[in-house]
Amino acid sequence: MAISLSNLLLPISLLLSLAHCATVTYNFEVAWVYANPDGLQTRPVIGINGQWPIPTIRVTKGDQLVVNVKNSLGNETTSLHFHGLYLNGSNHMDGPDQVTQCAIQPGSSMTYNFTIDQPGTYWYHSHVRGQYPDGLRGPLIVDDPDDPHKDLYDEEIVITFSDWYHGMMNDLLAGFISIANPSGAEPVPQSALVNDTQNLTVKIQPGKTYKFRMVNMGAFAAQYVWFEDHTMRVVEVDGVYTKPAEASMIYMTAAQRWSVLVTAKNSTDRNFAFVGSMDKDLFDQVPEGLNPNVTGWLVYDEAKDKPAPRDVESFEPFDDFGLVPVDKEELYDHVDHTIQLDLKMDNLADGANYAFFNGITYVHPKVPTLYTVLSAGDNATNPVIYGSNTNQFVLAHNQVVEIILNNDDPGKHPFHLHGHAFQVVHRSEESAGFYNAETSASEVLPPTPMRRDTVLVHPNGNIVLRFRSDNPGVWLFHCHLEWHVASGLVATMIEAPLDLQKQLRGKVPPDHLQNCKAANIATEGNAAGNTIDLADLKGENTSPKALPAGFEARGIVALVFSVVAAFVGMGVIVWYGMLV
Repeated sequence: MAISLSNLLLPISLLLSLAHCATVTYNFEVAWVYANPDGLQTRPVIGINGQWPIPTIRVTKGDQLVVNVKNSLGNETTSLHFHGLYLNGSNHMDGPDQVTQCAIQPGSSMTYNFTIDQPGTYWYHSHVRGQYPDGLRGPLIVDDPDDPHKDLYDEEIVITFSDWYHGMMNDLLAGFISIANPSGAEPVPQSALVNDTQNLTVKIQPGKTYKFRMVNMGAFAAQYVWFEDHTMRVVEVDGVYTKPAEASMIYMTAAQRWSVLVTAKNSTDRNFAFVGSMDKDLFDQVPEGLNPNVTGWLVYDEAKDKPAPRDVESFEPFDDFGLVPVDKEELYDHVDHTIQLDLKMDNLADGANYAFFNGITYVHPKVPTLYTVLSAGDNATNPVIYGSNTNQFVLAHNQVVEIILNNDDPGKHPFHLHGHAFQVVHRSEESAGFYNAETSASEVLPPTPMRRDTVLVHPNGNIVLRFRSDNPGVWLFHCHLEWHVASGLVATMIEAPLDLQKQLRGKVPPDHLQNCKAANIATEGNAAGNTIDLADLKGENTSPKALPAGFEARGIVALVFSVVAAFVGMGVIVWYGMLV
């Protein structure tokens, strides 16, 4: 029998690719430690294996990653989400509690085990209510032997930017979602950090080109980033390689990643500052004395001074909308399914301020949504069973899905989609209002749009995103300002649920289910835990009721102060009565 050369080469190439793959294992014990990264206050932080900052996870494309997590916090549950990874075939490893898993209970363990088939710059963090700003967040780097830019640089350096709070997140959240904060003003961080410290020095050799992998791990603040007297060439955003594009300053929202090439000068005459500056437009009020900047230095000569950064007259960052992916993926020009999400912030009857999509603020279901999918049989395609407060959208397999997001709010919001990178096909300017398909019909859309998994929508503006529903799973779409996740700015994409059942049937590991059992959380049934009538949501978790018509935030403020005054008055009367 004759054997063609092409038939022979195929299995050989397959074997060679498999030979490069490895199983990379991390054993993480998550527990409290103490740290003082900004030099202003020591506080408890969540460390791993007794250390903080926590380790960088590093693998090579094609590797199997195994992360064994033991929760030794004692007083809090936890989880891990691998931000930006698509997790094809492994939706149960995505990490958000009450979505794809139950949280890891104190004293319990859980293993995350999946293959990474995409290169790039990512990060991992807790996906339990408001927890990761307490320290449980770190870089995740996927090396690529086939990096299209590998001949353009000599070395690479990982840099993280973040905001830092002196208060603990549980306390800050309790004050944020409260009748005492009816305007919904987010807590302002006390400091900015780079690599979880300040005054970082990076040793540079003349003439070399460095690939800086940069991650914004902040809870709230976007950061303007620049290297004084050095030009950046953008070559990757959110795991997507781009054609090199020059930039003097970039704007990194919370959760975004950028890889840039910086070529060192040939002289060692001086050292140069690089700066991350928190976007103060996000803050309702800027506290007196706040330093929004964090400074590091490119050090050519350790014997020379590290100069203070020069003042910047105005922030004029590079516009990422024009970035072109290296793979030149063409615009999805035929849309099968459109989802419109209208964003607003408003108060409910408990007096607190919440975030809404289409008038609904997200409240997690009693049964993790993935487990509802897996236990619902043919009913899994019925969006009703997933609850009244989950902003759920059931998607058919392998369709082009368009998300039109209208920001009816004067704030900036970075939106992230789990399980996918999306094409950014339209992004309005500030104050453009709602997207109008009719008036935009003549707009020329980019033929090869930028792809990201996290993108900013401007104040009172809109964005249009497209992705292909080719990854069965339960995937969240949410604002990545941690305050807004907690206050409900979340939607649930339930993608190809019947295919997901076939994919994961019998594959949810026992330790995942054991954590549910330890927390007395059901793993079957609808959002209310009903296994008999999946359309019956009696007893489900819901949000507080709506305010009476016409009742506004300023009315709540007046009510709060009236109640406080009444209690003070009664206290004075009681005190006076005791005196006489």
